[in-house]
Parts: sequence; C-alpha cells; structure tokens
Amino acid sequence: MAQLLIFNKPFQVLSQFTDDRAGERRATLADWIDQPGFYPAGRLDYDSEGLLLLTSEGALQHRIASPRNKMPKTYWVQVEGDVADEAISRLRQGVELKDGPTRPAAVQRIAEPQLWPRNPPVRYRESVPTSWLELTITEGRNRQVRRMTAAVGHPTLRLVRCRIGEWHLDDLQPGESRLETVHLPQPAGTRPKSAGKRRPTRKTRPVKP
Repeated sequence: MAQLLIFNKPFQVLSQFTDDRAGERRATLADWIDQPGFYPAGRLDYDSEGLLLLTSEGALQHRIASPRNKMPKTYWVQVEGDVADEAISRLRQGVELKDGPTRPAAVQRIAEPQLWPRNPPVRYRESVPTSWLELTITEGRNRQVRRMTAAVGHPTLRLVRCRIGEWHLDDLQPGESRLETVHLPQPAGTRPKSAGKRRPTRKTRPVKP
C-alpha cells in the first residue's frame, strides 16, 4: 500500500517545494503542504489550477507520471470565442504542434462548471465571448492543453485539472488536500500480504493561508 495526497493547487503556485528563480519569491507547495517525504507525481503549470497528486512511494509516482502509462488527465478549459464543430473535430483527431502531432483527445463542450473564484479573475471583455470545454489527454507535454486550444484558434483563458486516472478533485477547495491509501499491484511471484483494515481518508487544510 502507498499513501497518496490529493491536492487542489491554487492559481499561481509552483508545483514544487522551492522556487529556483532569482528575485521575488513565488508561492510553492511548501506554503500549503506539510507532509515530509511527499513529492509531486507529475506537474501542473504555475498559472493552471486544480488536481495535483503527491506521494512518497516511487512505484506509485512512476505509475502516475510516466508517459508510457498514458494515464488520462481531464481538464476544464475556458477558451476565447465560440468553439465550432470543426475545432472540436481537430482536437479529437489530434493537432500539429511544434514538437509534433498530439494524440487524439476526448473533447466536449460543457456549461461553465461551478468553480471557486480565481484571484486575480480572468479578464472580462464584453466583445469577446468565451466557451468551456472538457478535454482529456493521455500525454504530458509542456503546456500542452494551452497549445492545443491555441492551435485551433481558441486561446485558453483558464485551465483547471479535475481528474487524473481514477482520482478526482471532488469537493476540495484551493489549498485543501486529502490523504488516501492506494493498493499497489504485487510483483509477479510475490505472495500477497493480508490487506488488513483500510485507513480512512483524511482531508487537510492549507498549512498557510
């Protein structure tokens, strides 16, 4: 068994525990998480929000983060403009980026999800409509979702990751987390251990406001 910390990363927080950039210090995971030995399984951009998974177990970290495992990641994406069927079709087929074509994505239009207010908010322009998409990819290229929507003519305004594999944000608010126990598959030829009692999940509040 392994411990997994499910965290709702706020906007403009680095998905690491230190800031290597010189100058004004940016917010990091250390401002929100006090779990020694836990490290992110994958990343989430500084200006993106939502689900980030952390674990102290290397096998679980590899299972989640390795591109070979093609673990699906689902995002709620607010984009500029009214998204036409042709743009949806292109995303579903895969789009050409500078580092090569993407795999096909699962995409659908959605109503605006019930989310927490972002601080600062997305800039509102009366003359430019916006749309919301739910988009699922099985890759993890740098800023991939933003580049995909831009490639079909709809720049991303807000990006919230809501699901990774079987794990979902549920009711976590920005800066909140919950701890879950994950059963890892036994290596071939290993005698299974007694499962015992399952540890209950525990929601934690931010370490700092």
